[in-house]
Amino acid sequence: MVDESSVLERLVACYSPSGAEASAVSAFVALARELGFRSRVDRAGNGIAVRGRGRPEVLFLGHIDTVEGDRPVRRARGRLHGRGAVDAKGALAAALLAGRGFDGPGTFRIVAAVGEETDSRGARHLVRGRRPDAVIAGEPSGWQGVTIGYKGELRLEAFFDGHRTHYASPFPTATDRAVDWVERVRSAAGLRAGDTPFRSLSVKAIGFESPPGIDPERARVTLDVRIPPGMSSRDVEALLPPGPESASIRVLARFEPVEVPRSDPVVRALAAAVRAGGGVPTLWRKSGTSDLNLAIPTWKVPGAAYGPGDARLDHTDREQLSLAELRRSADVLRAALDALVGPAGGLLTPRRSAAAPGRTSRR
Repeated sequence: MVDESSVLERLVACYSPSGAEASAVSAFVALARELGFRSRVDRAGNGIAVRGRGRPEVLFLGHIDTVEGDRPVRRARGRLHGRGAVDAKGALAAALLAGRGFDGPGTFRIVAAVGEETDSRGARHLVRGRRPDAVIAGEPSGWQGVTIGYKGELRLEAFFDGHRTHYASPFPTATDRAVDWVERVRSAAGLRAGDTPFRSLSVKAIGFESPPGIDPERARVTLDVRIPPGMSSRDVEALLPPGPESASIRVLARFEPVEVPRSDPVVRALAAAVRAGGGVPTLWRKSGTSDLNLAIPTWKVPGAAYGPGDARLDHTDREQLSLAELRRSADVLRAALDALVGPAGGLLTPRRSAAAPGRTSRR
């Protein structure tokens, strides 16, 4: 019998930065088997845990990788500290606890995906395969929160070439050309009247390199563009001003924005489960991205993101999760699963309807 309070600790104890997830995936698979799941590792290196059989299928798409920076794993005052406790092994632990007694109807599949913090290679492999009937992305929203929107992302790398001249000459350097192009991109993406942070197109320069004293010159700039719902990454590319003849631009990453309605069956099921647990559901829209950005546009199924933890602790050395919140999140997921596919549920069938839940917030 698995000690409920040890599930998260066993996952967090395996340090798993992107690209080095194998030991953590093995721990996930072993833990899932102990909890009664059928489990395995797929060809992309994702951990897979399954209970039940047949349709409908609810997929819990979590991720096992973390950002770099190992932290001591410890318990203190009912909280577990360590890298990944919030982002996002807490969500995986909650899903395992929620699904350990699930026997259908239908299937509950949990994926501990690899590479979410970098290129989402685990999710990209997954979306080429079996299509579920609904998806819940395992990301921190707080036990009372449900995330219904993420901005998209277009990451670009641009190179500007030129020949070295005296710095006192009137001719622009490759660096001048790069700086000028970045400012023209910012101008093209400028805020429109009434735009909120979630509804706006934002541009950040996240890398710049221009070695001095070299001929020919080469300046390299990396831009991160965040895309609001209603636009696509192709729309953003069409807005980009042309660079000089010496410029070359390539796409490093592409994620389309995603936003689901309040009436989405998964949103309704999670919000109702939060209320049943004594909470007040809050619907979040976030400026970051997650594997939900791949899953919903590809599969076109109901979905949302949910998981315990304060997202403001993501990627910080203060990452920690309340074990009491972990248990409450597991209860919410269990109730939502029953509402979606359980004997008394069926929200995934089109004939069922309900009032829109909660209040809408942003962060």
